[in-house]
Amino acid sequence: MDAQIRRIEGIVTPSIEAMGFEVVRVMITGGQRPTLQIMADRSDGTMISVDDCAEISRTVSAVLDVEDPIAGEYTLEVSSPGIDRPLTRLKDFERWAGFDARVDMAVPIDGRKRFSGRIKGVAEGERVQVELDDKAGMIDLPFEGISRAKLVLTDALLEASRPEGQN
Repeated sequence: MDAQIRRIEGIVTPSIEAMGFEVVRVMITGGQRPTLQIMADRSDGTMISVDDCAEISRTVSAVLDVEDPIAGEYTLEVSSPGIDRPLTRLKDFERWAGFDARVDMAVPIDGRKRFSGRIKGVAEGERVQVELDDKAGMIDLPFEGISRAKLVLTDALLEASRPEGQN
């Protein structure tokens, strides 16, 4: 993660957490007029709403106007992680154990950078355990070496993501 993203995360996280949410990911995309994307989730694990995102956006916008961490104009976008969410924190791998994910590594492990399979949890030493789809068994991936990871949209994930009381 680059220094600018870390700085922005440090600026916005206290306000977002005080509102009862968690920062899932902060990312900057685009060139001439970049987009600052802040992905947030409710701390209690319930679904985040469009109104919640708007409230976060208003609060974060005011904080960023004071701190001014991005030179020039930019677009602020606040969103939920969605069903096939990115897995950016170690606790995401614990929470979503039993579901399928795709994990990309920064550096190859045994000649591979991409691993797909069922998340089994987190092992000692901050290692993510994945039972591989290709029947190659179980692999422990160092969390700090993960460049990108996300849940894979499956029927089981859709079922688990459905609000209680809905079929």
